[in-house]
Amino acid sequence: MWAWFSNLPAFRLRQRKPVVKIGMSTAPIETTSTSQFREAGLPHSIQVFQRGWLSSNNVLIQGAEHRALIDSGYCTHAAQTLALVSHALQGRPLDMLVNTHLHSDHCGGNAELQAAYPSLKTFIPPGHARFVQDWDPYALTYVPSGQSCPQFRFDATLQPGTEIQLGDARWQIHAAPGHDTHSVILFEPVDRVLVSADALWERGFGVVFPELDGEGAFDEVASTLDIIESLQPAMVIPGHGAPFRDVDTALTVARQRLDGFVRNPAKHMQYAAKVLLKFKLLEVQQLEMQALIGWAESTPYFASTFARHFAGVELSQAVENLVKELVRSGAATMQGTQIHNV
Repeated sequence: MWAWFSNLPAFRLRQRKPVVKIGMSTAPIETTSTSQFREAGLPHSIQVFQRGWLSSNNVLIQGAEHRALIDSGYCTHAAQTLALVSHALQGRPLDMLVNTHLHSDHCGGNAELQAAYPSLKTFIPPGHARFVQDWDPYALTYVPSGQSCPQFRFDATLQPGTEIQLGDARWQIHAAPGHDTHSVILFEPVDRVLVSADALWERGFGVVFPELDGEGAFDEVASTLDIIESLQPAMVIPGHGAPFRDVDTALTVARQRLDGFVRNPAKHMQYAAKVLLKFKLLEVQQLEMQALIGWAESTPYFASTFARHFAGVELSQAVENLVKELVRSGAATMQGTQIHNV
């Protein structure tokens, strides 16, 4: 989740950037057609919709008789997700929706897709299934993180150690704890394509959220990276950013980043706090400083993380300092007291 801090991909392919209007604003998104990734090693049956940082990538897999989508993006981009899928399917139905994990940027479009395709079967990791069944947005972290996710249903769970048919191929389901305790990754062993979600990006991995709750999870990140290495994928489709082939380098970068967090956990906490603020800016685009401070104070995840790991620091001052860091890094700008996303 929230890959905005990662560096630009090592290679950039020519991309279309359609703009779909949502409400009173426009939101550009990045998409990449299947043909543009054929040279990079993806089978013709796989199409990657590379999204901006607010939404995860979407992976459309089309077979002779069945079509599946992996991850659906954030809810404010749900109309875009549906438009991309509908255009690619050209009137054919979407049969399956698979979520690698249930962070809001990966499943926020579920409800929209389920409404558009009533026969759609939705598969989620088993860890939070009971909370989806009873719809508990607090247990699913949407309320604590100050984010939104419309209620959706599910039909079955993705059991690690088993396989699932997506399109015409069988995909292995592997547990991938760390970034999220219940996350899974998907691997197609014939073409050696890995959908890594936020367990591995080209320049790192997602915030290790269990660590924010005081649950040691850095070892789980390391184990998940070992699993990915053992699979020897030829191509990785990450949750954010472009697909990539240089898996060895990506693993080296991820392990170096993990080692830095293990040596200095406060560095990870500060990084996570900036990510939470940046995600809010991505969602609203601009916000008064006092409104952002108010959001932070009313967001349990943010407030509790600060109370636990930055005791003695006034939350309002901490938010102002974090915003200054975002501005220095080029991730935001300030105009008077108003913060603008970049």
